[in-house]
Amino acid sequence: MADKPRDPAMSVWLTPPKRKKRGSAPTGLSRERIIDTAVALLDSEGIDAFSMRRLAAELDVTPMSVYWYVDSKDDLLELALDAAFGTMKVPPLEDHGDWRRHVYVMAHEYRKCYLEHPWAAEMVGRYLSVGPNAMLLSSSVMSALSGTGLTGDALAGAVALVFQFAYGVAMAESMWARRVRQQEGDEDTVYRQMQDMLSEHDSRFTVWEQQFGYDRRQDFASARNRQFDQGLEMALAGIEAAIAALPKGHG
Repeated sequence: MADKPRDPAMSVWLTPPKRKKRGSAPTGLSRERIIDTAVALLDSEGIDAFSMRRLAAELDVTPMSVYWYVDSKDDLLELALDAAFGTMKVPPLEDHGDWRRHVYVMAHEYRKCYLEHPWAAEMVGRYLSVGPNAMLLSSSVMSALSGTGLTGDALAGAVALVFQFAYGVAMAESMWARRVRQQEGDEDTVYRQMQDMLSEHDSRFTVWEQQFGYDRRQDFASARNRQFDQGLEMALAGIEAAIAALPKGHG
């Protein structure tokens, strides 16, 4: 059963439920099991290798059995994307007591989600992120920032600054992880080989490496983590400055 390309404005979350299919549901199968298996396959094999036939084989069922629970591959991928978002730990705002700490934690959770599920970073622009787990993240961040006095474009800009930064970093990291997998090596070895090649080609790469404080003898993941944390701190400092510049009594 071939899936037709879906209108990008559509969403499984916005589509009215379809009438129940005729016949009995396949035994030993459930929508939750299908989604969990799809997430596991996407984690291990990536989006390019994923197919409904491959999923059915992993579940040890026929492809038509899967379609009893989901209407299309697009619907399933959108469900899997929100399931990945469900791995984020969204703490109540009162757990931290201030917007800055809350947004800091959520930005780290957002990046961590994409590092654990690299395929999700590639799918965000393909599907509308309006599932329950995505909405929980959005409402949590909006709750934290809406009490700062920022409104309108300033509030939207603050949200975008933090989470587009986190997404951009995670997307680059997911592409880097794909390169490492393709070269069938570990991250540090691939980084050292790449940096040796670049430095030999142009000495500026050596200078930049030194200025960034990278050390080829240490693990590259630690350097990425430090860089992300520093960038996030700068973003939060910018939001703090915007809040401090608001007229007294604003909001």
